[in-house]
Amino acid sequence: MYAINKLGATFVVRAKKNVRYKRSSWKRKLPLNVLSDSTIQFIGYYQQRDYPESLRLIRYWDAENEREFLFLTNNFDLSALEVAELYHNRWQIELFFKWLKQHLKIKHFYGTSLNAVKIQVYVAVITLCLVAIVQHDMKPTLSTYELLQVLSVSLTTKMHLRDLLDQTNFQNDKERLDSSEPLLFDLNF
Repeated sequence: MYAINKLGATFVVRAKKNVRYKRSSWKRKLPLNVLSDSTIQFIGYYQQRDYPESLRLIRYWDAENEREFLFLTNNFDLSALEVAELYHNRWQIELFFKWLKQHLKIKHFYGTSLNAVKIQVYVAVITLCLVAIVQHDMKPTLSTYELLQVLSVSLTTKMHLRDLLDQTNFQNDKERLDSSEPLLFDLNF
């Protein structure tokens, strides 16, 4: 955090519950859900060594989730509610990337530029939207994952989509696996 501070940038992070500090000043009139807004200095040896300057500690009560949050920031100009909102927005970005990984199957980005990342995300979102439209209009019995599998395997197939989905049978996995090919894993568990 101190390296960020030395660059002249600001940050908002959650503090651990066991953080050791001493208060040097605090605000008395606080907005709703802000439990405290203090200027602090770390007192732990390693904490003080790693961040020797003053920080701002905000205790915030999230009424929706009924939880208390401790935020540390080096920004003394924003209001306490703005700091809490900044962290909330940052967390929404983290949740968005988690959703991307889980639903869009983006394991890594092929490019590092902003444009390359945007294009890859847009393509994945458009693909998911198209699959959702197919599911809504055709009402197949396949899950989204199964539908994506069928479509990825048959990209070059010249067949009407309804016929392709009718020929695909995911109902009985044992039937699909009963072939003369050896199995890697025994499915009788």
